[in-house]
Amino acid sequence: MNAVLSEKGQITIPKAIRDGLGLVPGSVLDFQTAQGRIVVSKVLAQDPIQSWRGKGKLPTGKSVMQYLDIQRGGK
Repeated sequence: MNAVLSEKGQITIPKAIRDGLGLVPGSVLDFQTAQGRIVVSKVLAQDPIQSWRGKGKLPTGKSVMQYLDIQRGGK
């Protein structure tokens, strides 16, 4: 597939490629050059939960269910 570079240096990514990669307005793309070629990659959004996964500590000797029961007002 071809695209034409505008006077402002802009291109339109063909719809089939946008759809195939899930590109929507606001998607972030990374541009690199390699061996005389332009390489464009979709930048994946960082999962905000992933950065916190594994950081929590349970009180010593408590299972997850015991801890949740205490937090919910149980014994």
